[in-house]
Amino acid sequence: MKKIIFLLAIVGITFTGCDPLEDINNEIDAQDNPVVGVDEFTMTTDDYTALVDQADDEDPDFYETFEAFSDVDDAKLMLPDFLSDRYPYWGNGSSVTVNFNLYDGNPEDVSAYVNADNYELVQDDYPTAASNAFFPSEEPGDFLENILVAQIASPIEGQVVLVEYDQYIEEPVIGFAPFIEYDFSGSFEGWSVVEEFGGDDAWTSQDDYIQGNGFFGGQVANIEWLVSPSIDLTGESDLRFQITHALKYASDASLLKILVSTDYAGDTSTAEWEEINLVTPPGVDTLDPSEDFDFSAYDGETINIAFKYESTDTDAGRWRISSMVLKTIGITGATVTKSDYYKFDGASWSLVDDVYYLTSQDYDSMGTSSGQPGQYNNFSGSTAPSNYLPQFLSIKYPFAQEEDAIFITYKYYGGSSVGTVIKGNLYTFANGSWSPSISTLQFGFENGIWVPDNTIRYTLSNSDYEYIGNTLVSDPEFTDLVPTLIDYHDYDYNWTASQVTYSLGVFLEYLAPSAEDGQKYAITYLLYDNGLNELTETLIKQNGEWVKYVAP
Repeated sequence: MKKIIFLLAIVGITFTGCDPLEDINNEIDAQDNPVVGVDEFTMTTDDYTALVDQADDEDPDFYETFEAFSDVDDAKLMLPDFLSDRYPYWGNGSSVTVNFNLYDGNPEDVSAYVNADNYELVQDDYPTAASNAFFPSEEPGDFLENILVAQIASPIEGQVVLVEYDQYIEEPVIGFAPFIEYDFSGSFEGWSVVEEFGGDDAWTSQDDYIQGNGFFGGQVANIEWLVSPSIDLTGESDLRFQITHALKYASDASLLKILVSTDYAGDTSTAEWEEINLVTPPGVDTLDPSEDFDFSAYDGETINIAFKYESTDTDAGRWRISSMVLKTIGITGATVTKSDYYKFDGASWSLVDDVYYLTSQDYDSMGTSSGQPGQYNNFSGSTAPSNYLPQFLSIKYPFAQEEDAIFITYKYYGGSSVGTVIKGNLYTFANGSWSPSISTLQFGFENGIWVPDNTIRYTLSNSDYEYIGNTLVSDPEFTDLVPTLIDYHDYDYNWTASQVTYSLGVFLEYLAPSAEDGQKYAITYLLYDNGLNELTETLIKQNGEWVKYVAP
């Protein structure tokens, strides 16, 4: 009660200094009985936002975007000031445990999978010629190790690769199957940008598509080509062309062209180009596939394909292209895309069976409406993985057992300035549900500042008092003192401060025999002196011995 009255008295003072809050803290810390608090909390969205003071019109910072620290050292740097604002009246001896997220997840092992190399199987990798996918009867694991041996040159021990492949969900049939395919998710796939007119970059690579756009704060006149590498169609026949794309804001769609040349030699102006005119219109806000356009006019030729983007001062369409494929007669059918992690142990590649990478089908299963993961096949600040993954895992692993654990990696959209990145975390099944792993740091308040602190708080039990008493009873210095420990389970006024400290060190040798130097324990005990008092003393292990801790 004394502490509360003192605090109210401090708050009631009229301050004339330039920093009243600092004056409060200094006066509180100067007292014999400062306000000592102990707390634990988990960082919330508001907490991450408050870490950096920003104006309302500024873009979200790293912490607000990802609701995480970049690493533990980052948390140690940023949290002290935050804790000072959160606990302005707490003094020396206070302790706060903070639970928080790390950007690459927790534990650190997940970073190996978040930052893994990627390998996407090509047609020649699959065991059945011209299949472009594993058959339903083919077990991918029977082939993937050998495929990685053939395709990954000079792997190093510990290297992790995320392998992406397709598998038919039913028996395929003979039809038009992909012969050459360009997936433009996050890459131009070797295509070259050729500027014809204008100084702005009309063609850009986005996370899920390439984009032609002439809007730069307003419509801007521009002509820019995107030209494929040379494509050798020797020996191929009955070819078909298909593109998956979307077009918006274009008043004159004829400004945007798909062109083919058989004599391109690096100069778009000297080559002859023929236009492909598709019947199926592109999507608007969705990336929709075109029809299988008859491309047989180019059977056996060596060609280049170009996407020509043109905008004017009054017309700047937004053209997004996620993929382009040339097809020929082959094996075709409905497929599903799967991904597995493989790790190289120095001699061979092995499947990592406790890591799972979310597929587009997984995101869709969590909802495809606006604001749900399946809308863009990723998570984001407004679509937090922790709001969806526990339920997803409970459905995927209905027979999970207590303490089962799995690493989950996924796509996360961090805003236009960051784009889509790979993130992950360890999820553990406990008490009937899945929970993400979080990091924890404890901070102690010493000499006016919050510092990372490894102090373990412990309260003596009845059996602990008895252990101390029975251990020291044969020592002449303590023989007459220990009965109060054994009979009443407390110390009394006959114990000196140094004797209490020594006895607590004896107990810690028993409680934590393997503790390393630097480990601290705050031991709470009872002392009888004109009534029963609860006291706390902090000890630290130094040079193998437990001694009273004195803050520097």
